[in-house]
Amino acid sequence: MLWQRIARPLLFLLPAERAHYFSMGMFKAIFALGLGRLFRWRNRVNEPCLKTKVVGIDFQNPVGLAAGFDKDARWFPQLASLGFSHVEIGTITGEAQPGNPQPRLFRLPADQAIVNRMGFNNSGSDAVARRLAVTPKANAADILGINIGKTKVVPVEDATQDYLVSFEKLFTYADYFTVNVSSPNTPGLRTLQNREPLIDLLSKLITLNRDLAIDHECSPKPILLKIAPDVTEDQLSDIILILREVELDGVIATNTTIERSGLETSDQVVAAIGNGGLSGAPLTTRSREVVGKLYDQLKGDIPIIGVGGVMHGEDAWQLIRSGAALVQLYTGFIYGGPGTVRQMNRYIAGKLKQHGFQSVAEAVGTGRGGAGDAK
Repeated sequence: MLWQRIARPLLFLLPAERAHYFSMGMFKAIFALGLGRLFRWRNRVNEPCLKTKVVGIDFQNPVGLAAGFDKDARWFPQLASLGFSHVEIGTITGEAQPGNPQPRLFRLPADQAIVNRMGFNNSGSDAVARRLAVTPKANAADILGINIGKTKVVPVEDATQDYLVSFEKLFTYADYFTVNVSSPNTPGLRTLQNREPLIDLLSKLITLNRDLAIDHECSPKPILLKIAPDVTEDQLSDIILILREVELDGVIATNTTIERSGLETSDQVVAAIGNGGLSGAPLTTRSREVVGKLYDQLKGDIPIIGVGGVMHGEDAWQLIRSGAALVQLYTGFIYGGPGTVRQMNRYIAGKLKQHGFQSVAEAVGTGRGGAGDAK
């Protein structure tokens, strides 16, 4: 209630991007006072049924933080203390870049949504690798995902090499990698979702992954593909075939959307904001649809991480029922505040017990019909 009645209204008086950095700066300062363990204790939901194994990794619960919140790997230990089972940083590009001109982050409170056209602002894979080298995990169970994308000035035809540079520099720090070909804010990026360029990109990343694993005497890192909610049926079918063909570890559905229909915010305000990816509650239905279609065709062979419009526990639960082995949130965290993850995990645990499931894995896809359907 403190967040809803006091903290959020005050932060929302500031421009969105300034509020983001101000709040995280304050949180990092509080964390530095030695309160990290208190935050972790406060936000942990110690329910065995929440533990799950996906892409060969043990997760303490199914709720993670989506890429976009910690774009530059500045707050991973602090964010992990808020109850997330995994934190995905980035998007990180091969070269440093400032992103698009400000303002580039906008709230739509009437829709519980955000529009961003940040443009992959980050200090580049080399600087992020140096930062992670001196930022150890606060807890061994914390999972770090690294989301990589294309540097804006790199031509689309040279994009694969740009991804390979980031992958190699960040290899030793990632528990898993996400390949972002679906942001609407980098010109030409979504063309990489087409069959030929996507196969080329993923195949070369998989080859490099195996080579680096041999060099470092470790297992290859799981690689996941993040797709857009705006893909056509034909594109989605192609992506599913590609996932099987290259034997990718997993898929994340979905990124932000360029769709603007059905918003409560006035057309004039939306038009004034301009281009960018929309996230938050307007994506709840669409992300669930895409996850369900993926699950129906992948038959559980390739795990899905559901993201988009996860605002409350019921949203997370319905994504799991639609086929998501894990869920991620970003905008739901902005609107819901620091207690969101704890509340969400409690809700999921309650639903699992209510329907007699011993684990998250047992509930995945049960909303798609069949004997295990949980209403």
